[in-house]
Amino acid sequence: MRDRYLCSVGPCIDQVCCGSMDLNTLNTTHTNIPKIKAGKLGAQFWSAFVPCDTQYKDAVRQTLEQIDVIHRMCQKYPETFRFTTSSQEIRAAFSDKRTACLIGVEGGHSLDSSLGTLRAMYLLGVRYLTLTHSCNTPWADNWLVDTESGHSEHNGLSPFGKQVIKEMNRLGMLIDLSHMSVEVMNQVLNMSAAPVIFSHSSAYGICPHKRNVPDNILLKRDKGGIVMINFYNDYVTCSPTANVSNVADHFDYIKKLAGPSIIGFGGDYDGVNRVPTGLEDVSKMPVLVAELLARGWKDEEVKAALGENLLRVLKKTEEVRGNTHTFSHTQAPHHDIGYTT
Repeated sequence: MRDRYLCSVGPCIDQVCCGSMDLNTLNTTHTNIPKIKAGKLGAQFWSAFVPCDTQYKDAVRQTLEQIDVIHRMCQKYPETFRFTTSSQEIRAAFSDKRTACLIGVEGGHSLDSSLGTLRAMYLLGVRYLTLTHSCNTPWADNWLVDTESGHSEHNGLSPFGKQVIKEMNRLGMLIDLSHMSVEVMNQVLNMSAAPVIFSHSSAYGICPHKRNVPDNILLKRDKGGIVMINFYNDYVTCSPTANVSNVADHFDYIKKLAGPSIIGFGGDYDGVNRVPTGLEDVSKMPVLVAELLARGWKDEEVKAALGENLLRVLKKTEEVRGNTHTFSHTQAPHHDIGYTT
């Protein structure tokens, strides 16, 4: 079958949240080793996430513990996983029939407004940072400022927030704009030398939820970024229920509007509590592939969405790293952090 074949000849790269558990026997989650193998996942971004209420407290420590879990997981299951930090290493792991594991940190509050912490996390293998979660940081506005329940504190990015973007470019770390306000999306797209990702967002034109990506942002494709489609029902249909066809509608919409080169699989498995019928866990990825093929997607377009688009973005970000020479020692100023005396 073409769906299984395509999942076998190119790495399917997805994004999930991570916890400490026995991944061979645990069967109460969207993700475990048998499900990863059934879904033929060639690579996986494991999300190191800590809640917003850790901000100004112990967010850094808790995030480091999540990163440690991911490293230990790869060490515990070497026959299945291989820890990777580059596009070349992902391809090598896939060739060796291992699932490449990468780390993303979901929320800029995990930095505690420190570029030193950002650099240390990069050295620990973090390859993307979501600039905020569902809370403002002292340097960036989150998506809720575009709703009635939020308010802008920075008109997008603060001056220090712009330093974070430059430092991520210099390091070669992917900038993740999921969870961001539209103003932050525009500012980052205007200033970043590297492509950006939306690690788990869908199309606003299909489901007008503020966590999704609006058309005017999708059309800013000159830097070659990628939108990895989120499977959370509320972002797929703007309702508690969804199915495989509804998810494929987002793929079709973005493809028609901006082309197949900016599309990826975002999943958000084990980060959400409602997923579409037919996509109950990561083992069901070939079901979505089959749906896209049935809709007339070409093999090369599906392979691109499964992983080649993300690999291109990561490789380009690595190239920008090699061409960026500015080194920033700057710490966030007190007025950015919100200190009081």
